[in-house]
Amino acid sequence: MDVHGSTVWRVCVLYFRASADAQDAFQDTMVKYALADAVAFNDEEHRKAWLIRVATNTCKDMLKAASRAHVPFDEGACAERLVSSDAETQPASFSSEVVDAMRNLADPPRTPLYLSLYEGYTAPEIARMVDAPVNTVYSWIARGKTLLKEALS
Repeated sequence: MDVHGSTVWRVCVLYFRASADAQDAFQDTMVKYALADAVAFNDEEHRKAWLIRVATNTCKDMLKAASRAHVPFDEGACAERLVSSDAETQPASFSSEVVDAMRNLADPPRTPLYLSLYEGYTAPEIARMVDAPVNTVYSWIARGKTLLKEALS
């Protein structure tokens, strides 16, 4: 966790506005790592890639489960009260413009773009991580950069 914890945390924050959801995803990822005795990692990069993939899948699973949940009250009004935009009362709300723009991207291109821009992975490495053709990853990254630039301008 000391070596790759911050990377896993950033992946989780990309998916969730509420810090509690990101914390749940982070914890689930680390529990899966602790229970993954059968996984033989070639090196630290392989371990990091595995953790990123598991964190991404965990976040996607949590989002799917949340979208299927029946909410009997006004979700919009509740969400405004639950997540504070005041950095002093809730410093982990991550309400920066760039993070919000990244969160609003569809996935893909969100995850490949994040892996490229923030983690420094190349398109061939990302292609292996997400099990997609290299040229598709290049397209996702280019499309993501364009959408991000539009959102921030």
